[in-house]
Amino acid sequence: MSLSKEAASRDIALPSGLRMRYYEAGRPGATPVVLLHGSGPGATGWSNFAGNIDAIAGAGFHVLAPDMPGWGDSGAQATRDMDHDATLVEFLDALGLPTTALVGNSMGAHTAIRFATLHPARLTHLVTMGASLGRGPASLFGAGDGPSEGLKVLVKAYKDASPENMKALVEIMTFDKERFATPELTRARSEAALARPDHLRNYVEGLAHGAPIPVRVDRDAIPGIQAPTLLIHGKDDRVLHYEISLWLLANIPNSRLVLLNRCGHWAMIEHAEEFNRLVVDFLTHN
Repeated sequence: MSLSKEAASRDIALPSGLRMRYYEAGRPGATPVVLLHGSGPGATGWSNFAGNIDAIAGAGFHVLAPDMPGWGDSGAQATRDMDHDATLVEFLDALGLPTTALVGNSMGAHTAIRFATLHPARLTHLVTMGASLGRGPASLFGAGDGPSEGLKVLVKAYKDASPENMKALVEIMTFDKERFATPELTRARSEAALARPDHLRNYVEGLAHGAPIPVRVDRDAIPGIQAPTLLIHGKDDRVLHYEISLWLLANIPNSRLVLLNRCGHWAMIEHAEEFNRLVVDFLTHN
């Protein structure tokens, strides 16, 4: 990774009054690709995609990775007030981008899918990793009739973002915990989360309002998605089961699925080189 966080950082004020941090690489005017992070404590556009931004930009794309309101260095927002689809439209309009490809992990995948159902003319490609569909069949609420083990650990880390709880979170998000749940990473994630107690507080208070996805995709609209779609899922995902992506594969007409062995919820981190190749090839040839 040659691009530094500081060099990539940008800030923008949206007409709604929201202030957003985002990370940018590549040539403005090239095909835009927006990377949407997941919902975990300490998650940001940079922490989710630091190993991908430069590689995708280097293939000729204009890459943007925002911190969604309520995460990272963007403004705080209560869960009940969140509408990530509307925020994404504002963000694209503010940057003068009529169309884009969307690449989303977990909560970010949910936002991308909903965007695809509501704004088909603005979407060139859809890529999801560890997609979430919210409550219901083929979702994070399965046969156990409650949150997955990974989501239970995630909520615990929001309530207490200690290095110990962050270590448990990183371990359950990845297949190879010995490689990825390092003291450096868990400490950095803990410090990033604790630096924004307003984000932590809003998330915990928002659990009663459907955190982290207060506005859910209309599943009946998903078969109408026409954009070329690449679904990526870890076979060993303990947060959101790969059956979700199988359901999406069966319901999105122009879709294909890559199921990665020895991979948890963070395909873009655990298998960064393969992920980058998959995404660049898909965006280039579809």
